[in-house]
Amino acid sequence: MTASTIKLNASPEDHRIARMAALAIGLTLMEAALPSPLPGVKPGLANIVTLLVLKQHGMRTAAWVSALRVVAGSLLLGSFLTPGFFLSAGGAMASLAVLWLAQRLPEQLFGAVSLSILAAFAHIAGQMAIVYFWLIPTSGVLYLTPVFAAAALVFGLVNGLVAAHLLATPLPATVSEEPA
Repeated sequence: MTASTIKLNASPEDHRIARMAALAIGLTLMEAALPSPLPGVKPGLANIVTLLVLKQHGMRTAAWVSALRVVAGSLLLGSFLTPGFFLSAGGAMASLAVLWLAQRLPEQLFGAVSLSILAAFAHIAGQMAIVYFWLIPTSGVLYLTPVFAAAALVFGLVNGLVAAHLLATPLPATVSEEPA
């Protein structure tokens, strides 16, 4: 019996996606360790990475980074295929859908901050839809909407300001896109 070898050649884009996904996964893990003021309310720090990737490398790369973050983060946190995983995935998909639509808006009016706020509201809306239609199908869930919307506004604003600052800050010349 002979051994076969499969060799995969990774492109520079593959390396970029892996680096950015690793950063987003790290932020997800760090965020999971932070105490939450209310169950389900998190700052969404990994969304800063998604915004940066979207603005610098486009929607396709941002979608890959977001999907890898959701799947790998849930595997590392032990929540893969649990309701929490589906809430995270649903929120990420809703957020990406809104970002895809919002890319067509005038950039002078819709920069990183407004995109972050829109994405945060979409994320919460996607999660609330999953909760309402699958997990807790009662109208009482809708009473939480103002609390989650306020959190989305605050965290969307903060994350957008961080992303805007990072986008305006040039990277050092020593950072290379090519793998070593």
